[in-house]
Formats: sequence, C-alpha cells, structure tokens
Amino acid sequence: MSEQRTKLQLAGVIRESIVDGPGIRMTVFVQGCPHHCKGCHNQHTWSFEGGYTSSVERILEEAAKDPLLKGITLSGGEPFTQAKALAKLAKEAHAMGLNVFCYTGYTFEALYKQFDEHPEYRELLEQCDWLVDGPFIEEEMSLMLHFRGSRNQRILNVRESLEKGEAVLSDIN
Repeated sequence: MSEQRTKLQLAGVIRESIVDGPGIRMTVFVQGCPHHCKGCHNQHTWSFEGGYTSSVERILEEAAKDPLLKGITLSGGEPFTQAKALAKLAKEAHAMGLNVFCYTGYTFEALYKQFDEHPEYRELLEQCDWLVDGPFIEEEMSLMLHFRGSRNQRILNVRESLEKGEAVLSDIN
C-alpha cells in the first residue's frame, strides 16, 4: 500500500538561504500568484500552470538532511493559494524544531477577514512564526530593508497578531 503524500505545485526550492528570514533556511517557492506586483523579482511564479509537482513529505525529507537549518521559509508565488498543504508542512517543520517564515502579498488584515470563508488561511497562519505581509510596491522598494522588498511590507509576529486580532510587528523588523 502506498503512502498518501500531500502535493504542492512548486516553482523551486533553495536548500540554504540567509536572505529569506533569520538564520540558515530552506526556502520553498510555490507556483501561482494572483497579485502580479509591478517589479516582482519572481514573475516566473505567477502562472498557476507552471512549475513542478512535489510533496510536503519530500521537502521535509530534504530539510531533515541539513543540520544547519534553523527554519523553512514559504515564498512564491503566493503561499496562501496552497494554504492547506503548507500548513501541514509548517506544522511538521515545527515538530522537527524548525521555525517558519512566510511571505504573502495579502495584508494580515485581509487574511484575518477571510477566516470564515477560508479556514485554511488561519491553519497556515497558526503555523507561522513570522509573516511578511503586503504586496511588493516598486515605488516603495528599498535595499536597506531587512527580509522584505518594499517599505509598505511588515514583518509580523504571527502568534501575537492572532491573539490580538490585529497586526503586531515583530522585533526582527
């Protein structure tokens, strides 16, 4: 009997990154994005038809091989288009002792308002330690920002944000 695997549509994976969150991280780029931000450096991830299929289990197997990893970063594309599968990935990453950093073109407030219609958004957020929220705005771009591309984007402490029901900035801003 074959093991049921949780599928993901990916644009790619970087096994070790130091620019996508604190510490050495594995960055998972999902395929598909509805935002199409002007100046996006990941335009190849926009199409929902592109990329390749992998599984949550495969990513976790690879992460387990690297003793230097401090966490997993979810990027894209738009991670919330695959929220259910990524919530599973994030939960298992935590079980392995890894933290989870997530990028989204949505604001925390927009995601929060959709919890009834999209409970998988809450599931994913509950498994994230940090969230960089908001669309990339080319006119707000700055190379001086820590882990984000434009000044409108925030790095949020997700647990505190969920507890308060409003965006709470992280201390790594």
